[in-house]
This record gives sequence, structure tokens and C-alpha cells, in this order.
Amino acid sequence: MKNETPKTNPLLCDIETGMCETTDGNKETTSINIVQSTKKSVKLIYYTDPICSSCWGIEPQLRKLKLEYGNAIEIEYRMGGLLPNWSYNSGGISKPADVASHWDEVSVHYDMPIDGDLWLEDPLDSSYPPSIAFKAAQMQDNKKALLFLREIKEMVLLHKKNIAKWEHLATAAKTVGLNVEQLKTEFEGKAKALFEEDLKLGKELGVRGFPTIFVVNNAGNKEIVYGTRPYAFYEMAILNSNPNATKSEYSKNWENLFSIYPTLTAREYSELSGTPRKESENALNELVSKGCLEKHTTKNGAIWKFIN
Repeated sequence: MKNETPKTNPLLCDIETGMCETTDGNKETTSINIVQSTKKSVKLIYYTDPICSSCWGIEPQLRKLKLEYGNAIEIEYRMGGLLPNWSYNSGGISKPADVASHWDEVSVHYDMPIDGDLWLEDPLDSSYPPSIAFKAAQMQDNKKALLFLREIKEMVLLHKKNIAKWEHLATAAKTVGLNVEQLKTEFEGKAKALFEEDLKLGKELGVRGFPTIFVVNNAGNKEIVYGTRPYAFYEMAILNSNPNATKSEYSKNWENLFSIYPTLTAREYSELSGTPRKESENALNELVSKGCLEKHTTKNGAIWKFIN
């Protein structure tokens, strides 16, 4: 049963490969020219989905890459369309409740808090609405769009909010300072076409699951990192693309890290601060007792938030 499930439902990710695979998509990557139109020496084209549990697993690595190689890399976020609807399933896994225990399993594997009870309490019919909302956010403000993506990920993975519902998307938009009315206009209008462009390019590139990261240099040379991998895999791909990319030093104290990333899991804090995992959790809890942070606990771990 375990070996069959990824084929019948892309929401059941393969923990061994770190991939949430879609039901279609080319198995071979098409040779396609990606235009590198940036002042940065390396572009990362990151195919993801707001409800991709394996993508949540690489948040610590991605956040560290931005701190260490932010001067050399530009990350372009593309939406992959993980869950069109539930009608494509035939036999095997066929309903949201089947995903609940899997999300709990993924949470333990990646040491990142996820609450699978969402799929029992208020399941999504599709991941397309939050994906289109992200494209709408990108049209308005790219930096705020990334904050919005993180916000809706936390909503669905930790707070059990059905982010296919407009009310939750609107709340997330307001939280990160987006213009909610403008977002709704774009969400109902041009953003859908942008999402469809992402899906089209993904098919051309042979994207078959998430996370998939294409690492492209100015000469158009391309490396691909499939699935959730340790930090060194992403770093190596960047250095292979540009051996002259230099690593930036950054302050690893908690105040600096939370000023950049207002919410952190213990796994993220450990990765970014270089503190052992157990010590990280103890340090974060101590900051809660001092009134510096607030803690949200799920059944599979916690996340800490900076108190302004």
C-alpha cells in the first residue's frame, strides 16, 4: 500500500525522495532555455504548492540560502498545482481523510510542525485557489507575496485553516500588508492566467513533483535539485552554477533572526543559528518565558513568533 499511494494521490509524498509527485508531467526534463534576466549570478526557479508538505520540509534550508547566498541568487517562485480536485483519483486513496495521518508522519520525518487533522476537520477541495492568490499577490508586491505565501502555509499546516476559502486568504493578505481589494480583483482576473503560465512552463520543464528547484546561471546552464534535501545539496548546486558565488556572514543571534523571519520553528532556528536542535528548543522556550516570543503549539511541534 505504501509504495502505491504516491501514484494515486500527489498529497501523499514519498518521504524517501522528499517529493510530492503529481499524477501527470513528463518523466524526462525537456531541454528548454530559461532566460536569466537578473543582476544576480544565479537564478533558482522553485516549483512549489501552498499545501505541499515536503516543501514545508525545506523551509529551513531555503531560509538559510537566502541569508548566506542572497547576494548571488534570485529565487523565482512558481506554482505547480498539486491538487486540482479530488476527481482524478481512482481506487486506492480517494478522499481527504486519507491524507491526515500521512501529514502527521511527514511532520515527524522533517521535524517541522504539521497538523494533519485539517483533512478531517475542514479539508481543501483544491490547492488552486491559494496558488492563484499567490500569483495575485506577486502582481502587487513580490516581497509581500513571499510573506503571504509563508502566512498561508502556516495557516494550513499549523492552524488547520482551509486556505481554499477566500476569508482565510483575505486575512493572510491583511496580515502581511497587501491591499485586499486589489488582491481580490487580480485573484478573480489576471492571476489565473499567470497560474496557468506556471503550470504550462512546469510541464515544459518536466516538473513532476514538489519541491523542484532549477538552478540556472548566466550562461543558461541548468542544474536540478529534486525533493527535500540537506542544505549542502542546494549550496553545491549554486556553487556548481557559479563557483565565484561567495557566502555572506550574518548575525546568528535570536533578535537578528526573528527580525528577518518573524516566525521560526525549532528546526529552522537550529539551521539558521547553528545551535543543536534540542538546545534551540530550550532557548526558544526561555525567550517565551522572558516575554520576547510567543509560542503556538500543535500536536506535532511548535512555532515561535516575535512579539513586537
